[in-house]
Amino acid sequence: SFDATTCIWKKQEDGFECVTTLEGHENEVKSVAWAPSGTLLATCSRDKSVWVWEVDEEEEYECVSVLNSHTQDVKHVVWHPNQELLASASYDDTVKLYHEEEDDWVCCATLEGHESTVWSVAFDRSGERLASCSDDKTVRIWRQYKPGNEEGVACSGTDPTWKCICNLSGYHTRTIYDVAWCHLTGALATACGDDAIRVFEESASSAPQQPTFSLAAHNSPDRPITLHCSASVLRTSVEAEPSRKKRPRVSFSRHMSLMARAVFPVSFLE
Repeated sequence: SFDATTCIWKKQEDGFECVTTLEGHENEVKSVAWAPSGTLLATCSRDKSVWVWEVDEEEEYECVSVLNSHTQDVKHVVWHPNQELLASASYDDTVKLYHEEEDDWVCCATLEGHESTVWSVAFDRSGERLASCSDDKTVRIWRQYKPGNEEGVACSGTDPTWKCICNLSGYHTRTIYDVAWCHLTGALATACGDDAIRVFEESASSAPQQPTFSLAAHNSPDRPITLHCSASVLRTSVEAEPSRKKRPRVSFSRHMSLMARAVFPVSFLE
């Protein structure tokens, strides 16, 4: 919340009830994420910090680490799909990765390359690749290279190296606020300030070290899938373009102000 707290909600018979309020951040909390184990929760804030919380069997929460690696507002946090590896995106134009080392959490990698604010990050199904999106209108794909890798990418000690292997540019005309990687199909979706959601597919013939992505198509390459959002105070509708009279419009209600029109989170149902 904007009030600098994180609330934990539990489902009851008649709805959800706030059972715990986590305090400590000095400014608004921008993003929260559970680790796959369910025992760790990450929060990030405008106060430039990332906090890692541990929950025990009695559902008691304890902050086990405060990470101050970023120099600006932290926008987003996400966990690796099957490891206790945490990624964060920031106003300082970087992505940072963290893991536990000797009973404390440390920054183990900084991914640089974006020319402006990094708004969101997402791991693919394997966790070997990470997508980041930015105010610079690009999406970057980063790949993990472990020590002794066949490609000869240098690593520092036992820590893996993350290298940018693809830069999606020229598709978006404004800030890209969110990115989501489908763990079932491998499709990549972006949410942009130009009111469009774009879906990308990876070429099956591209090399793992140099993947190529293109806009997904309906039935033919000349009909790329682009979803446009039109926002009102209480309703948001998403329609495939080019529109077809026989294709129904998909609509759903959500409390949303016009200010939030361009900032539209996107995710895949797994």
